[in-house]
Amino acid sequence: MASKSKTKTAWVCSECGYDAPKWFGQCPSCKAYNTMKEFRIEAESSNRYARAEQAAATSSARGRTALAGTSDILDLSEIEAKESPRILIGFSELERALGGGFVPGSVVLIGGDPGIGKSTLLLQAMCKMVALGQVCLYASGEESPTQVALRAQRLGVNTKGLKFISEIQLEKIEAIIEETSPQWVVIDSIQTMFHEDISSAPGSVSQVREATSVFMQIAKRMGISIFIVGHVTKEGVVAGPRVLEHMVDTVLYFEGDRHAAYRILRGVKNRFGSTNEIGVFEMCQSGLKEVKNPSEYMLSGKPQGASGSIVSCSMEGTRPILVEVQALVCRSNLAMPRRTAAGTDYNRVGLLMAVIEKRIGMHLSTCDAYVNIAGGIRMNEPAIDLAIVLALISSYKDIAIDEKTLAFGEVGLSGEIRAVSMAQQRVAEARKLGFETIILPAVSMPSIGKVEGIRLLPAANLREALKYL
Repeated sequence: MASKSKTKTAWVCSECGYDAPKWFGQCPSCKAYNTMKEFRIEAESSNRYARAEQAAATSSARGRTALAGTSDILDLSEIEAKESPRILIGFSELERALGGGFVPGSVVLIGGDPGIGKSTLLLQAMCKMVALGQVCLYASGEESPTQVALRAQRLGVNTKGLKFISEIQLEKIEAIIEETSPQWVVIDSIQTMFHEDISSAPGSVSQVREATSVFMQIAKRMGISIFIVGHVTKEGVVAGPRVLEHMVDTVLYFEGDRHAAYRILRGVKNRFGSTNEIGVFEMCQSGLKEVKNPSEYMLSGKPQGASGSIVSCSMEGTRPILVEVQALVCRSNLAMPRRTAAGTDYNRVGLLMAVIEKRIGMHLSTCDAYVNIAGGIRMNEPAIDLAIVLALISSYKDIAIDEKTLAFGEVGLSGEIRAVSMAQQRVAEARKLGFETIILPAVSMPSIGKVEGIRLLPAANLREALKYL
């Protein structure tokens, strides 16, 4: 009778990747609570790992003396710094989110909810790469070749020359990459990848960490770029260990309602460029279509003569975007009035309502309040504080704000209106889109100067801003 194979139980932190032989309520490394996940390793595999670790330690100890003093110490000021080369494929919104173009040899993680358009975006990008003569490999662990071919047919893209494999085993994918030597690789998705030396199921902490490590080594060793698709949890972060985001060069997140037409591609980490840039797309029959001027579609359908509506300007990287801020304030029949915020920070809205009640004397504590950023985009910049306050007051008093009026500025706890960055660019964007009046912080006036064709109304505090309504 064959003996049963012994297994070893380990616990891995889903936030930082720390592993331990027993469970901890708090991770000893990152101090996060309830993040230790259990997985099992076969005895043979664990022994192999132990032998490998012992050999590595012995080798390190043996070579420590020989290597001592051999590393060159350089003066940072004497190092010649060169910008990473960029490849442009005519996909400007994706290139903007990447920081100015595609960087060879980089590892990019794209996260987002299921069905939001991650695979569609990368398929369109790879087809454009192939059209420029680049060698591309698309590895899918979720879809069959027929499914991907049907999607390409619906999108109307030319897939001639685009290599495709349907595989989840890391060893086979690595062998195919070394055999074909592509310049660009897509892994769809990282949660489906499987390493045979690890006994846990695909998508577990150990599997995701190992797969990402393998692809990082391939990218750096062969000088190829790898795009990794990652699904997100209900909290909105990539499923798997948080160390995954630390390992890759660039992290992009797809935002927006899957049932809505517009998508926002936001960069949250980029070792080769700015992390504040966004790309705006529209999901249509032929795939993702670029939106060159996001402000126009954000303001489309804005009501006329309705209270609780005003336009503000937010900066996303170097791009000013005009958004409509909506508010609805009404008497509440509940013991605890409702507060809802869509597209902005809920706690920030509560803070601004407290400032209104304390500094202006409007009693909003007995009212329900709903705040919404129209268009499905999320804005957290403090520059929209003034617009939120004016929209709340407009709805409370049922006074309509002129549709050609725009407001921006940060609101402090004392009711003061503080300065914001790039005020001149915000004014120029509002003037370009036909706005006639801007309510802005008084301290920002010297940086703007004289502007023709638009009326600037400076305000030092909320009481002065209310006089302009």
